[in-house]
Parts: sequence; C-alpha cells; structure tokens
Amino acid sequence: MRAVELTPPEAAHEAARAGLPLPVDRHAAVAAVARHIHSVVAVLRELDFGETAPAGAYRAGEGKHDAAA
Repeated sequence: MRAVELTPPEAAHEAARAGLPLPVDRHAAVAAVARHIHSVVAVLRELDFGETAPAGAYRAGEGKHDAAA
C-alpha cells in the first residue's frame, strides 16, 4: 500500500485509466473516498485470521445448524 495519500489529480487520472472520466468537481470527493477505503483495507490487512479457512472453502448447506454448537 502506498505511504503517500492519493491526490485529486491522481484520482482523476486513475479513474480515466479505468474508463471512468470524472467531472472536475468530483476529483476531491473521489480522492477522499479512495483514501477512506485504503485506510479500512489497511486495518483489515493487519487482522490475524490464524487457522480460518479462506471463503472459497465454505460450502453452503453443510455443517451443523444448531445455534448451541
């Protein structure tokens, strides 16, 4: 993850690269939302999931349905 915060011009550039050109008045808002998302993802990356299996290992309908289990 980058140590430098995303600036409004960088946000506009990355949006344009993704095929989503932004009006000038949206650059700052998009940069702010991107910074927020990056901060949340940074916290999630720090979590220790230990022996938790990846989501792909989950099979709906299998396992116990007892709330006490």
